[in-house]
Amino acid sequence: MTILRTPDSRFINLPGYPFKPHYQAIEDPDLGPLRIHFVDEGPRDGAVILCLHGEPSWSYLYRKMILVLAEAGYRVLAPDLIGFGRSDKPTEREQYTYQKHVTWMKDWFNTLDLQDVTLLVQDWGGLIGLRMVAEMPDRFARFSLANTGLPTGDQTLPEAFFKWRYFSQTDEAFDPGAICNNFGRGGLTEEEVAAYRAPFPDESYKAGARQFPMLVPASPDDPAAEANRQAWAALRRWEKPVLLCFSDGDPVFAGGEKIFQKLVPGTAGQPHRTLHGGHFIQEEDGVAWAEAVVEWMP
Repeated sequence: MTILRTPDSRFINLPGYPFKPHYQAIEDPDLGPLRIHFVDEGPRDGAVILCLHGEPSWSYLYRKMILVLAEAGYRVLAPDLIGFGRSDKPTEREQYTYQKHVTWMKDWFNTLDLQDVTLLVQDWGGLIGLRMVAEMPDRFARFSLANTGLPTGDQTLPEAFFKWRYFSQTDEAFDPGAICNNFGRGGLTEEEVAAYRAPFPDESYKAGARQFPMLVPASPDDPAAEANRQAWAALRRWEKPVLLCFSDGDPVFAGGEKIFQKLVPGTAGQPHRTLHGGHFIQEEDGVAWAEAVVEWMP
């Protein structure tokens, strides 16, 4: 088993991302020690806001929001999932499972002994983060969702998802920079597109990114289906605040906020927002999301 670590030289002078790197090692029973990179900005004694990214992005996605939230006095943590960003990258796709991603993030979270956390999630950040909320409810004070969900395989996923999954397995280049640009409105600069490519010097670094679409529960007998059903059972009892900030132009998650409004008690009476942009809303309207969170926080 090979575990790759993207050279630091790939992350020099990225636009809009002045943050000092922080690292925390966790122990995987099959792989041994794994190093997780995370951004840690704002006052150390500030209330913690945890930002979880998805596929095929990394903590760079939250750079605009991190600045707003840190300036408002919050301690903002934004880790890179294993296989992404500056975190370690196992090269064998079978080492990436839904359960492992949840366990890796829970281990990192527990190692930092985080408490009373506000969680912000999008894309796979939600699939992982909502499991964490459901399994450790006492550690979270509230959460905010944008363009994400928690599928169990019991409902048919949108056709756009299956087109994306097919593309992810067949496209020779599988260019994270182009993906992050094209799933929005194409407004990234060449330097920003390059920043999304930075973690992946060549195909050998992309095992985690290639595997993610195959891990979404798309049938009732998926290995992660039952755990997600149990998570939904916990979310149906969740009465702490939930802020929904879905966008108006996401081909996969459009209308997904209605499910949470129907099933999660904590969504009632909250100042939900509709953001303007595509899937990677942190790029196109992230400042509005961050400002909505600041207004919503106690």
